[in-house]
Amino acid sequence: VQLQAYGGGLVQAGGSLRLSCAASGRTFSSHYMGWFRQAPGKERDFVAAISGSGGNTKYADSVKGRFTISRDNAKNTVYLQMNSLKPEDTAVYYCAAQGLGSWRPYFQTQSYDYWGQGTQVTVSS
Repeated sequence: VQLQAYGGGLVQAGGSLRLSCAASGRTFSSHYMGWFRQAPGKERDFVAAISGSGGNTKYADSVKGRFTISRDNAKNTVYLQMNSLKPEDTAVYYCAAQGLGSWRPYFQTQSYDYWGQGTQVTVSS
């Protein structure tokens, strides 16, 4: 599975961005997907995750109520809608996929076998 994330950019605090992650292959709907972020000098942190069918979603407390993860299996794409952005949301955002049919702890980076290249999100105050 190859992943390509895009949609990042510079936005003012309170603004919105939608990230997309396009996946290759014909097994996309069988992969649990996640978004993570990494700020300079910090560890890569969990942001949101979604099951293969899209029926189960999880969020970090810091983004709950502001971010929404979704997926379109017909387009092999997972999205992260980010609203009410804050300067502390500034980071490189990565999409990731668990192995085919896997169901490992969604919040751990080691649960994911495939990673996109990351897209920069910068929120100015």
